[in-house]
Amino acid sequence: MIDAVIVLVSYLAGSIASAIVVCRALGLPDPRGEGSGNPGATNVLRIAGRGPAALTLAGDVLKGVVPVLLAKGLSLSPTVVALCALAAFLGHLYPLYFRFRGGKGVATTLGAVAALAWPVAAVMCALWLVVAAATRYSSLASMTAATGAPVVALWLAPHPANPGMLAVIAALLLWRHRGNIRRLANGTESRIGRRSTR
Repeated sequence: MIDAVIVLVSYLAGSIASAIVVCRALGLPDPRGEGSGNPGATNVLRIAGRGPAALTLAGDVLKGVVPVLLAKGLSLSPTVVALCALAAFLGHLYPLYFRFRGGKGVATTLGAVAALAWPVAAVMCALWLVVAAATRYSSLASMTAATGAPVVALWLAPHPANPGMLAVIAALLLWRHRGNIRRLANGTESRIGRRSTR
């Protein structure tokens, strides 16, 4: 029973849409109706600047960190811990409190992975930074980091639940980025540092 409760709590924590909460608290436009329409830190950066974006990023990371640390603190099995990470990610994608219209889950994934196995998160950050610096595409950097994570986990966090969970996350994250993939293909994707109307 405790396993199911903690997984549910992880989903509910993930459902807290930091971008929407931050923008409402600061009297800013709803990020779902501005810029790219995505309730995430990158879109908040585009429409409101660094301060609100930093708050959004911190909130999204923490809602991945806290459930995983809670599960580990309760000495739950590695499989349940991995399920908590997945549940927090799903909460971000499909938030109960916001009509299941959420973001793409990159920062929440990073937070969950950092709490689960920080070396994997470190490699994900390195991949993101390298691709972002080379291309100036946040979406491409995020997809590269996410798809590389299951492979890295085989080496640095080899319990079967971890690469499996990260493979599911990578697949869902790619699906959520399908619009970005189309824009990357036709050359209309917004680069880091430029305002977007998509």
